[in-house]
Amino acid sequence: MTPSPATFATTDLSDAHPEAQILAPVFRNYGGWSRFSGPAVTLRVLENNPLVRSTLETPGLGRVLVVDGGGSLNCALLGGMLAQFGVQNGWAGTIVYGCVRDSAELGALPIGIRALAAHPRRSGKEAQGEAGMAVTFAGVTIHPGDQLYADEDGILVIAAP
Repeated sequence: MTPSPATFATTDLSDAHPEAQILAPVFRNYGGWSRFSGPAVTLRVLENNPLVRSTLETPGLGRVLVVDGGGSLNCALLGGMLAQFGVQNGWAGTIVYGCVRDSAELGALPIGIRALAAHPRRSGKEAQGEAGMAVTFAGVTIHPGDQLYADEDGILVIAAP
C-alpha cells in the first residue's frame, strides 16, 4: 500500500534542525507527489538498473530509495514500470542522482521522484552495483536510515540517531 503524501515543510525543518544537510538544488520533480519523506535506502549503480528494480520490488514500508547513479546523463535508471513497482510496494519516493524516463507517466503516479533530468534511453541490464552504503552527491552524504524530506523548496537530510 502506498503511504499518504507528507505534511511538512523543509523550510520549517531547516529552521528547527540547523544541523540538517540540504542537497544542492539540482533535482527536478518527476513524481505525482512533490512532498515525500522517509528513511533512506541507498544504492550505487552506474548506467545499469537491475538493482534498482529488485529493490523497488521489495516492501518499501514508506522508505525513500536513494540511487547514486554517478550523475550520469547517458541513460535513465528509473522509468514508469519501475516506479509502478515502487507505488505497489509502498515506497514513499526515490531520489536518483542520474536520469529517469517516461516522465509523463511518472507524473501521474502517487510517489515522489526526484532526478537530475529525463532521458529517453533505457539503462543497461547488467546486474551490478552496491546496496546499503553511504552515498555522496549534491554536496551531501546520505547514510542508510537517514531521514529524508523532499518538498517544493528542496531536499533535506537529518542523520539517523
